[in-house]
Amino acid sequence: MTFKSIDFWLSLAALLLLPVTTCTSLANERQEQQEVVADASIGDDDEEADAIDVPITPEGVSEQVICRTGYIVSYNKDTRLPNWVAWHLTAEHLDGDIPRPGSAYHEDEEVPEPRATNDDYRHSGWTRGHICPAGDNKWDSDAMYETFLFSNICPQHSNLNSGVWNQIEMSCRRWAKKYGDIYIVSGPVLFRREHATIGRNKVVVPEAFFKVVVSLNGTPRGIGFICRNEPGGRKKDFYVNTISQVERITGLTFFPLLSQDVAQQVKNQANLDDW
Repeated sequence: MTFKSIDFWLSLAALLLLPVTTCTSLANERQEQQEVVADASIGDDDEEADAIDVPITPEGVSEQVICRTGYIVSYNKDTRLPNWVAWHLTAEHLDGDIPRPGSAYHEDEEVPEPRATNDDYRHSGWTRGHICPAGDNKWDSDAMYETFLFSNICPQHSNLNSGVWNQIEMSCRRWAKKYGDIYIVSGPVLFRREHATIGRNKVVVPEAFFKVVVSLNGTPRGIGFICRNEPGGRKKDFYVNTISQVERITGLTFFPLLSQDVAQQVKNQANLDDW
């Protein structure tokens, strides 16, 4: 990994802490970013290398990009779900003591109506599953509170929520402590079929969830997970995929500005033993 690569990821870490208003232009710049990605890679000595390295959402998918204190979300007004949520998890962030607030789930008034509410989940049979977890945001009260916005929540099977999905979240925290920091993108997977919905606002129930993780400290490494939205009774290694496989399943492009060599290395390996 080049020195320029390190500079880029430090810049991305700073970006994740910018206020919401800073991200307003992200959606407008999406097409320009895609054009830049075609020609630029991290490590180039030009301004293109400073483009924002968030996932590229497939053309035609509804998207509103919003920066929070601890994450960036691409929100989809058609599904009432996030397309993806991206965040930088550091060892320092895991040392916080901000408690998980009670009854903190709330509407995101920055996204258009109709939008998800508590009433949509009530008696639905689905839990309110965090995409960026509260446990990654104990370092700041605003960051913690914002994880309970419904733009960061999906209907999730209770056994998955408290089972293997929780195990993967805890693994990510261990890796952040071990390597100093990691970069995570996570979100719902929607199959090409009619989807179940819940509530008056017709919040879509995902068929599965994905998570991709990259570490650039020391030897670059990456790993992905796909979990069906059903009782997950198997060990987490059953759900391991390469990041390239997750890209094919979701249609998203992750970390598009990584240099070609680093991208090949982190996107085409999937071995828990490497972590």
